[in-house]
Amino acid sequence: MTATLFVSGVSCENPLVQKVLTSAQMREVDRLTTERIGIPSLILMENAAHAVARAITDKLGGSAAGKKILLLCGKGNNGGDGYALARILWTQGADVTVCMMFADAEVTGDAAENLRLLRSLHESQAEPFAPTICIAEAGTHRSFFDRPDPFFGPDVVVDAIFGTGLSRPLESELALLAKQYNGIRTTEKLPIFVSIDIPSGLDSDSPEPIGECFAADATVSFTAPKPANVLPPASRSNGELIIANIGSPRHLIDEQASDLYLAEREDAAKWLERTKFSVDSHKNKRGHLLIIAGSQDYSGAAVLAGNAAMRSGVGLVTVACPENVKTDIASRSLPEIIVTTIGSNEFAAHVGRADAIAAGCGLDAKDAAVGEIVLGLIEKRTRPTIVDASALAMLSSISTKLPPAEAHAPEVILTPHEGEFLRLLGTDDRSVIKDRVAAAREFATRYGVILVLKGERILIAAPDGRVVVNPTGNSGLGKAGNGDTLAGILAGFVAQAAKMGIDIFETVIAAVYIAGMAGDLAEKRFGKRVMTASDVRECMADILVSFDEGPRTDH
Repeated sequence: MTATLFVSGVSCENPLVQKVLTSAQMREVDRLTTERIGIPSLILMENAAHAVARAITDKLGGSAAGKKILLLCGKGNNGGDGYALARILWTQGADVTVCMMFADAEVTGDAAENLRLLRSLHESQAEPFAPTICIAEAGTHRSFFDRPDPFFGPDVVVDAIFGTGLSRPLESELALLAKQYNGIRTTEKLPIFVSIDIPSGLDSDSPEPIGECFAADATVSFTAPKPANVLPPASRSNGELIIANIGSPRHLIDEQASDLYLAEREDAAKWLERTKFSVDSHKNKRGHLLIIAGSQDYSGAAVLAGNAAMRSGVGLVTVACPENVKTDIASRSLPEIIVTTIGSNEFAAHVGRADAIAAGCGLDAKDAAVGEIVLGLIEKRTRPTIVDASALAMLSSISTKLPPAEAHAPEVILTPHEGEFLRLLGTDDRSVIKDRVAAAREFATRYGVILVLKGERILIAAPDGRVVVNPTGNSGLGKAGNGDTLAGILAGFVAQAAKMGIDIFETVIAAVYIAGMAGDLAEKRFGKRVMTASDVRECMADILVSFDEGPRTDH
């Protein structure tokens, strides 16, 4: 399942608006919202329940009337959200069944108040043929799962058992329930499964599952995402992630000491707005990109990178390649692309004029002459430089090739996959990158680079310690050529930003996000099995058009 992101009711002028918060930081935001702003915690719970109700009605085509909703409710705030949600959905015409996972005496605080209100409604039911409220007492939950009815079962199941406070595995009975329900989802008629805040069974602060957990089709999290919402493998259980603003002001989130962020559509939209075409736009105003790429065996990599860059909006693209593949690359490249020879007089002129340089796609890492040129450009760079693929192999002793973090050289952007990252670190011990966020942050701050660490969720780390998780993209992008396409898109964006004086880190975030969106659209059109890197490039054109047309895309 491809996880996607939709942000509800969030707006901010900060360059990065979506901080990722730990459970402790989230509790502090809630506390300060009540203490400083004066919004009672019961109102925050009500707002949370309404946000989940909106998400569910959207999934049901716009109305919950006549639908059957089963809610699995715990004893804490997550359960309280569920009790309030049941009441709201019932008022909207749904038949709701609340399956209590704990006895009444264990339900406390705001959750107890919402349970009291729900019981009052339950006891006052009198009208025939009206929507119903059924409260199944603790200990009866097995009856809903032992013999599931694929035809008359619920339309939606809501997981409101445990929220962000869980730090130990589900106990045996609940673990069995999660496993049992996940198995039920293989039947023909699948109910929509929605988790509140975090799928029960996950530790919200950890990317690693701590035991059996519920697998959701959608997760509605509040105020800010948590690490397990966005970092794999835990994030796989979230399904579609919806972040809902329930009343906490942005400045309270900004006060939290988190350097982990989630990229979102608004980051890309703002970048595209800043680089939009004016009435007097022309090629020299939109940046000149030089791509050093290609070899006898990998000429296609240069073609893919150059063609993708040309689609990015950059003014000029020059591909510099070895002499023996120049004709081959030129014949397959878009006619708008200039093709020149590495080391020629023309090449030197392009180096001098370029606003950004990208090196590595399809180069022969063993070509000493090319390696010397590439390393020289990186070490003595006078403009932002993207280092990809074979050029990363040329940086095997990275500490001798890059200036220290405090040096004020133009940005260097490294784009390794995890194997290349290990080689940069000088090890084959994968345990050193088990915590990918910490490893990316430490590397970027030590060497003063922007690191784009590819993988299931791309991480983008800045020299100042910020790390951004990119939520777009899918495993279909793991096929040959997609790394070259990403490098071309990224380099094209960077060349535009360098020409227009736009922050390069923000630019990298936007480029990776949009490239992932293009991959998701390619998956939707062709499927992971069929989609190619060229499909992703062409889908990017449609993605960029969609930003001009409105705030939502068709995927």
